[in-house]
Amino acid sequence: MLSFLTSSISEENTFQNPANDDDLLDAYSKTITKVVDKTSNSVVQIKVLKKPVQNANPRLRQGQEAGGSGFIISSDGFVITNNHVVSNALKVEVGMMDGKIYEAYVIGTDPYTDIAVLKIYGDSLKPLAFSDSDKLKVGQIAVAIGNPLGFQYTVTAGVVSALGRTLRSETGRMIDDVIQTDASLNPGNSGGPLVNSRGEVIGVNTAVIAQAQGICFAVSANITKYVAGKLILEGKVKRAQLGIAGQVVNLSERMIAYNKLTKSTGVYISDVIPDANAKNDELRRADIIIGINDISTASIEDLHRILNDELINKVVIVNILRGGISKKVSVLAGELK
Repeated sequence: MLSFLTSSISEENTFQNPANDDDLLDAYSKTITKVVDKTSNSVVQIKVLKKPVQNANPRLRQGQEAGGSGFIISSDGFVITNNHVVSNALKVEVGMMDGKIYEAYVIGTDPYTDIAVLKIYGDSLKPLAFSDSDKLKVGQIAVAIGNPLGFQYTVTAGVVSALGRTLRSETGRMIDDVIQTDASLNPGNSGGPLVNSRGEVIGVNTAVIAQAQGICFAVSANITKYVAGKLILEGKVKRAQLGIAGQVVNLSERMIAYNKLTKSTGVYISDVIPDANAKNDELRRADIIIGINDISTASIEDLHRILNDELINKVVIVNILRGGISKKVSVLAGELK
């Protein structure tokens, strides 16, 4: 009996007075805390004064304050955030975890992917590294760090819920290769990093579905790296265009069988824009685009993906259906402005 009581008292004292705080952390908790320790000094708070809006609201006429998150990607002060955070900005400030505040300069923005690059001038800046987002697996840990609702350096954790999603940007164009996660996001998280268990950036937090719970999105690291590189070197991301307005339509079984097509949809041309900076006079209204340079296009998103900067001012072969019959026409692709 005495032995039992001694054992019980010993166990109780051990529980109440652990030898080390790490004893209270399971493997998952240790992973998250290590990620936060490694990355938090690289995550920044962004404060923006927007340009005045000609609006009946006096507050908007005077300029609106907005905010978001971002993260440092180089020791010389380049910072990633969302385009919608800094668009129409009069003034941008970047706040560090240690309380330092820097004036920031907008190097370039890309509304088509909702990515923007800022520049600050500071000392001892610690950049985050990008992962290869093509190697992501559904179910792996995803940690979001940011400044939701004005609360500095908030951490939420979850998993990668799905890969390869598409998300419509504010321009109407679809962003490809979007990561879906259940790590909670709120207004102010925009532009902050989504990182893996090694503290590497797997995506840039950009959106949450308001009417759903736990469905959040991030632009993948690989797209972000590409866009950020273009913005730093050239100030913009160039894309080709055909100078058309279109919409996705279903193809009839007869069209598919007669033309031996592999896709069941195409892009119906509802309008050809003659003053676009593309030579597109061989295209007609009611043509259905089914390919570019013999690469199948079943949607507007397929067109956007194929029409990259390498095709600007290049003659492209547009595969179309005209009157239900497959035909090839030539278009001198212009640059999307």
